[in-house]
Amino acid sequence: MPLDLREKSGLEVKLLKLGLTPYPEGLELMRRLAALKQQRPAPQVLMLLEHEPVLTMGRRATDSDILAPPELLEREGIAVHRVERGGLITYHGPGQLVAYPLLELQVLGLGIGDLVRALERTLLATLADLGVQGNLHEGHPGAWHGDQKLASIGIAVKRGITLHGLALNLDPDLEHFKLINPCGLTGSPMTSVRRLTGREVDAQGAGDSLAGHLCRELGLSPSPWSLEQAEACLREGRLV
Repeated sequence: MPLDLREKSGLEVKLLKLGLTPYPEGLELMRRLAALKQQRPAPQVLMLLEHEPVLTMGRRATDSDILAPPELLEREGIAVHRVERGGLITYHGPGQLVAYPLLELQVLGLGIGDLVRALERTLLATLADLGVQGNLHEGHPGAWHGDQKLASIGIAVKRGITLHGLALNLDPDLEHFKLINPCGLTGSPMTSVRRLTGREVDAQGAGDSLAGHLCRELGLSPSPWSLEQAEACLREGRLV
């Protein structure tokens, strides 16, 4: 279901669509925005983007989760980053929709588990819009089609503000997932919307669908925001 920015209800959320973004740049922007929210009351923020090929290792990840030798990763141009989110290791790359909700849990009246369940419901609703029947696996946050994983969730909370979020496979290079044990699930194949439907995926429409469902889940009112506006707010030390 597309996101209708004319519908206004609930708390404001700044909707920041970035497109293809190098991982270090997206990570730095996310952390800067979260740090500013930690300092003073501010609107919620939802970042939508894709990343250039990268492996990210959560707090429980170990080097043994990487199956490829360093020289192969270097040849493929795939960097490795250790980050503060929960979970193990995953891959990000073009064709994958990434969402970073930077939220104040107390203001929204949510616990971490509540947010994870809201993200899972958002993923299932978005997949339905894309023509895919999704399902959940108990104990493994994300979204699946049968035993094939379509989306991962990994979040962190720092001083009441959430960081990181989810990644939905629209049409990424699935071969890159073979370089790792994705999310520690050895032998569980990753799949994509494109592979399951055989159709090209409208990334813009998928992003709008996901943002719309998440806003409805959390009672948020979306307001479009540009990178230039975000950078100006960071320079001025305010999010308005």
